[in-house]
Amino acid sequence: MVERQPYTVDEVAGLLGLHVKTVRGYVRDGRLKATRIGRRYRIARDDLEAFTGHPVAPPARESARRTRHSEASSIVQVDAIGAADAGRVTTMVLAMVHSRPGDGRALRVETVYDEERATLKLIVLGGLAATAEVLRVVEALTDGGL
Repeated sequence: MVERQPYTVDEVAGLLGLHVKTVRGYVRDGRLKATRIGRRYRIARDDLEAFTGHPVAPPARESARRTRHSEASSIVQVDAIGAADAGRVTTMVLAMVHSRPGDGRALRVETVYDEERATLKLIVLGGLAATAEVLRVVEALTDGGL
């Protein structure tokens, strides 16, 4: 079995639900045993468990993601679109994205308009269903909706 690397102060703060400065204070006061490596502290699992008085759950980097998650990255290019129509598409899509109720999955849309080429590019990043919804709206707006 591979020995786990010592915890960082950030990891301990996350595990204990404390601010990083609080954990550093515990280390400096001697309440939490740590080893200084360069300018950073490292805390052994045994020392952390002695400090808390109970076994410590491994941080996120030790445990695999427990739920399946899928995301899409899409680039949409709309050719032969004027600046005014590109502005309307951008406004409507961004309004739709920002009005969505939070479902824990970020949806991000970036737009770039090249006036010289009359081309609008939309970069869509997010969950599959939300991305598909954005793509349907873009299609409706650009295929005769303007």
